[in-house]
Amino acid sequence: MSVAKIVSALQFCPGGRVLGAPPPRDPAPSLQSRCFNAALRLLPFKTQLASAEAVQAHVRKLALQPASCEPKGLGRGVEVTLTKMGGWPVYYTAPSSGYEGRNYVMFLHGGGFINEIVPAHWRFVGQMTREARVVCVVPIYPLAPGATAKDIVPATAELLRMLLEDAGSAGVTVVGNSAGAGLALAACQWLRDRGHRQPDRMVLISPAADASISRPEQVAIAVRDPIQDIPGMTEAGRLYAGELDVGHPFVSPLNGAFRSLAPMLIFAGTRDLLYPDSVDLAERARAVGVPVELHLRRDQPHNYALMPTPEGREARKIILRAVA
Repeated sequence: MSVAKIVSALQFCPGGRVLGAPPPRDPAPSLQSRCFNAALRLLPFKTQLASAEAVQAHVRKLALQPASCEPKGLGRGVEVTLTKMGGWPVYYTAPSSGYEGRNYVMFLHGGGFINEIVPAHWRFVGQMTREARVVCVVPIYPLAPGATAKDIVPATAELLRMLLEDAGSAGVTVVGNSAGAGLALAACQWLRDRGHRQPDRMVLISPAADASISRPEQVAIAVRDPIQDIPGMTEAGRLYAGELDVGHPFVSPLNGAFRSLAPMLIFAGTRDLLYPDSVDLAERARAVGVPVELHLRRDQPHNYALMPTPEGREARKIILRAVA
């Protein structure tokens, strides 16, 4: 089914949730959200993704001056422990008041597989830890082109498998944004294919599910997207793919199988270059019996669920309830 047909078949409701029955129309974006969209265009994000050459220059710069992955902005009431698993740094955050019997969240950060975890990610980790009272496990996976999907997906899946074993009867949710959401989906497909347990749910924020970015409608969406552009995104996908084809499910999990996966909670906005993939992902998962809740918000940008807007705060409330 084409994305255009899927979108026409799905109705929007005030919360952005896609339901089967015809709900009221999707509300217009808030004034704060519209101002934030305008402000995003003044930042260098889109320029850094304007061409393959811009991405390559950015990667070379990061190789010379690697960004810090240390937690910043977690806020009060959060304890942090650093360990190493499989050679990767892995941070654990827990409520300072104790975490015995708590549920777990594995958080996989975004950044196109070429950028390190940033303070905005850590603030969200801190909020989940403090307000949902969960233990967050944050793997600092290596970045492309030094590491590629062939190694990153199985290693992430193995970390998740160990967490699921250690968690016992506690709940485990995988939360990822952008590239991290694509990685979460690919890791869960890897677990399923090898007969391992699935997490209790996946929370996928603006998932990068198809690295080819080849849908005709995405050309028009790219003009409206204040953050992303097609040439740079496809180059980042190529670097992450390494020796694999960009269509390989490790790189583009939208091309993988969806049977027997964990229930999904998906957030996307229609100013996001990647949003048609979220709609397609929801449809394909539902078609094989996977429970899916899709929150598709009009005129919201990539990663809107993590942004300081009314729509972002509403999305985070939903996520906090889901992971607690």
